[in-house]
Amino acid sequence: MERRHLDRTVVLYVALAGGVVAVSFSAIFIRLAHAPPLAMAFWRNVFATAMVAPIALVRYRRELRALSRRDAAVAALSGLLLAAHFATWIPSLSYTTVAASTVLVTAAPVFVAIGQRWMGEPVSRGAALGIAIAMAGAVIVSGGDFGVSGRAVYGDVLAMLGAIFAAGYFLIGRNLRQRLHLLVYVTIVYATCTVALGAVMAVGGTNFTGFPAGTWGLFLLMALGPQILGHTVFNYLLRDLDPTVVTVGIMGEPVGASLLALAIFGEVPSWWTAVGGAFILAGIYVAVTGQREVAVPVE
Repeated sequence: MERRHLDRTVVLYVALAGGVVAVSFSAIFIRLAHAPPLAMAFWRNVFATAMVAPIALVRYRRELRALSRRDAAVAALSGLLLAAHFATWIPSLSYTTVAASTVLVTAAPVFVAIGQRWMGEPVSRGAALGIAIAMAGAVIVSGGDFGVSGRAVYGDVLAMLGAIFAAGYFLIGRNLRQRLHLLVYVTIVYATCTVALGAVMAVGGTNFTGFPAGTWGLFLLMALGPQILGHTVFNYLLRDLDPTVVTVGIMGEPVGASLLALAIFGEVPSWWTAVGGAFILAGIYVAVTGQREVAVPVE
């Protein structure tokens, strides 16, 4: 039994690493797509919903019908939070530096830990230390490049809001995934996120179409990679892993994206990116091993 528990735990952490690799491709696809940020977020959710919804409707129709109004409403709230994350963090890149935006949005584990404490759930000292180490690494990666103008401050606020919304999204996922099947949950979340982003685009006058064929292909890759193999895997893991562990693990995305940029675009990371990346990876390790002490046992 203990060996089985250990094997299961290893599989979960391998899946987390795989999900981080998948979301690391997001920056690569975004750079190649040359489309409005909200349009990219919208279409990746459209395609992701189209992939999971038919399976959920066919295989889990009974569970969908038996879904309580409260659980359906909370799952929809999770989708709204995911949409709010996209709608605040992505536009923040137009106002502040990429470095500052990235550092601020990676504060999500901090807000997850605060939310857990507020709900009476334990957060170990090891996890808190790991979060601090990883955040220090994120600041090093940024090179301390924070803007001081009013425009930059506005962007910084948007990025911080993106982190808060992401934390809420993961906390809700942790709660509902104890009761709902993965495909039932993500179908509601992705569909709600799609509708919300579509409404924001319509109000803001963002183009829904008119993109070249290559861009549509990249939208599909965003759905398959960062959304299905990334977000869906993270939501799967929330049933068995602490949300602090999942969100700290996601902080490895900038490291993965930097390595992919080196391989694909030949971009050599600066020395502070390498040092900061080492801090982030160390923080992930400390947080994962520290929070394991208070994690919900895997059945």
